This record gives sequence, structure tokens and C-alpha cells, in this order.
Amino acid sequence: MNQTVTSSSSRRLRQLIRWLPAVVWMAVIFALSSRTGDELNTMLPFFQRWLPWMTDFNWGHFVAYFILAATFDYAIGGKAERPLIKVFIVVLCGLYGVTDELHQSWVGGRMMDAADVRNDCIGALGWTVVAAIPPVKRIWRKVVK
Repeated sequence: MNQTVTSSSSRRLRQLIRWLPAVVWMAVIFALSSRTGDELNTMLPFFQRWLPWMTDFNWGHFVAYFILAATFDYAIGGKAERPLIKVFIVVLCGLYGVTDELHQSWVGGRMMDAADVRNDCIGALGWTVVAAIPPVKRIWRKVVK
């Protein structure tokens, strides 16, 4: 009986720990969204040195939510292979994108933009597509095991 309780507790703890990367990444997105428009404008020249074609940070939505979807996939584990779970991951990312836009509406020089939520969902969908490519899928499933 005691071993069953202990193994059940340790399994729950492992499941909770698997969500840690997602929580950390959501905090990163929140922190980036807390930057005012002026702060973002002062950071842009730094990135333009390495990426001269870059005119704004809109591409960041694709990247940030691609990563967020990967962390959700990792947290869910093997069940993330199911098509309905993949849809759930994209929807979850979209919902977090909505909360992110609401948060931005309170930050100086920032505003809500439905196109940003669309880009968040595209980034999340991008992860689900990449994760379905057979060689990537094989490697990823070993990681999330």
C-alpha cells in the first residue's frame, strides 16, 4: 500500500515538473509583453545588426508560440500524438495569446491586435506540423518519453 501511494505521488510530481518549461516560457512571454513601445524600439537596432531585414518584432509571435506549443507538447507527453490533443495545444496557445494581448493593452505604447493572436496560433500550428514530420517525430517522441 505504501509503495503504491509513493509511486502515485512521484508520478504526479513528475507530471507537474513536465509543465515547468511551459510555465517558464509563459513567464518569458509575459515579461516581453511588459516592455513598453519605447523600450522595444530601443532594442530593435540591436537585432537589426544581425538581421538587417527586420523592421519590427511581429515575427516574435511565430517563434514564441512555436516554442510554447513545444513546451505544451512536452508537458502532455505521449498523448500529444492524438490529433485532438494537437488541436488542444493550438487552442491553448491561442487562449494564452488572447491573455497576452489583454495584458499588452495595459502597457504604454502597446495595444491589442487580433493579428498577433492569429500569428500566435500560426506559430503553435507550425510546431504541430513540424512535430509530425517523421524524422522529427521519432526524435521528439524519444525526448518526451
